[in-house]
Amino acid sequence: MKAVTITDIAKALNLSTSTVSRALKSSYKISEETQQKVKEYAAKYNYRPNLLAQGLKSMGSRSIGVILCAIPNSFFAEVLNGIEFIAASNNYHIIITQSHESYEKELNNLEQLLWKSVDGLLVSLSCETCDVEHFRNAQSEGTPVVFFDRVTNLIDTHTVVADNAKGTYEGTVHLIKSGCKRIAHITSAPNVSISKERLAGYIQALKEFHLPVREEYIKYCNHGGMISDEVEKAVNELLVLDETPDAILTASDRITIECFAMLKKRNIKIPGDIALTGFSNFSAPQLFNPALTTLKQPAFEMGKVATGLLLQLIENKRLPKDFEKRVLPIELHIRESTVRSQM
Repeated sequence: MKAVTITDIAKALNLSTSTVSRALKSSYKISEETQQKVKEYAAKYNYRPNLLAQGLKSMGSRSIGVILCAIPNSFFAEVLNGIEFIAASNNYHIIITQSHESYEKELNNLEQLLWKSVDGLLVSLSCETCDVEHFRNAQSEGTPVVFFDRVTNLIDTHTVVADNAKGTYEGTVHLIKSGCKRIAHITSAPNVSISKERLAGYIQALKEFHLPVREEYIKYCNHGGMISDEVEKAVNELLVLDETPDAILTASDRITIECFAMLKKRNIKIPGDIALTGFSNFSAPQLFNPALTTLKQPAFEMGKVATGLLLQLIENKRLPKDFEKRVLPIELHIRESTVRSQM
């Protein structure tokens, strides 16, 4: 007999797929009556017997679902190392999915992870995500969620972030003290939490040093630098201004590296013509020519902390009264790409 899927069970019993998934894991959010009905149907129609046996014993799948934008990214690669370190230490394995900055892909990833009966979710939102109801529904049906890096304040849960505003503030102040007066900022989509925080730090520094906040110097890449054309468009728009910037502060790994490459391609001297610094967890920024000044996030630590908080939610079963927002420090590493005469 062909094994049925969670979708088949959900249709047959007129339930949501998430409810079926939770019922198979004996979630306290699902009534005993519904759990019994789901488990009996699953057993009768040969639904994934190994997972079913685990669910009947209330053992769970011992798996954590991870939703992030892209693995080929220095920052997220380090985060994943931190996640795996804590997960493996506690006998959990991780299932990694990539949204590629797509809201629709994020929805599909969530559905697939719930279908696999993951015990909890670690999520960094896509650039396209404005509506987080899908994660609220997953949480309300018994799947704990912890957000990291790109987070939302619309769902009560733990969050783990870097000190983004302070990072861009310190990066901008460094550029100003290096003699730069016309500092541009290339960032991700305006709706993303990290974009808002990093923009705030940049603006704070300009105002403190009595420099104008010029809208034409602020550029957005709606896919976080994943699409090279977006970064190229932003750089080109800055270079054709009557007053071109004398410095650029970039807000993500991909934007930083793409921007560096585009300036070099146009034979723009760094830092002579334009100084450059940005968020980057690239493993060897000193190999750039000139060596790249970076704002380095504690990515490995972020993965560890987020996973630890999620495991607390999974193993305690019930949601706590108070949730934590962990804010981790960012390090400014000064190198040749911003070294100019001091004020």
